[in-house]
Amino acid sequence: MLDMFKNTGLRFLWLSIVVILLDQVTKLAVLDAMQLYQSIPLMPFFNLTYVHNYGAAFSFLSSAGGWQRWFFTAIAVTVSLLILHWLRQSKKTQVMLPCAFALILGGALGNLIDRLVHGYVVDFLDFYVGNWHWPAFNIADSAICVGAALLIVDAFRNNGVKSDE
Repeated sequence: MLDMFKNTGLRFLWLSIVVILLDQVTKLAVLDAMQLYQSIPLMPFFNLTYVHNYGAAFSFLSSAGGWQRWFFTAIAVTVSLLILHWLRQSKKTQVMLPCAFALILGGALGNLIDRLVHGYVVDFLDFYVGNWHWPAFNIADSAICVGAALLIVDAFRNNGVKSDE
């Protein structure tokens, strides 16, 4: 059993745990220190702005009436199980691919915790240019985006060839 963790992508699960911890600690700090919709300017392009996201990325389906909570919960659980399978299947020689999966897993589980505990995801990172704001997001969302970018880089780097060949 220990070999499974040492010789597969499961050895990067520590990265998922770090993402979950950072995500939850920052969300708890926001919940403790800020009021809903409160915004704290920190830089000319960045605010901490506390909002609830009842939907998915960019508030997709946020006003769908409540069913989306369980729909996105089911998706997160399914994707997490798939990622754990893929991590287990990855070889010891692979690094970027399991790191990408571990980041995505940590982000998915961080947001899943919010959905189960609160019924929504806590978002607070607000970047903007002039009057145009990106949708607020959190550490979990950031980890998912970085993981997805690493998946793309890995795909191009390997030219469609498995990295264990």
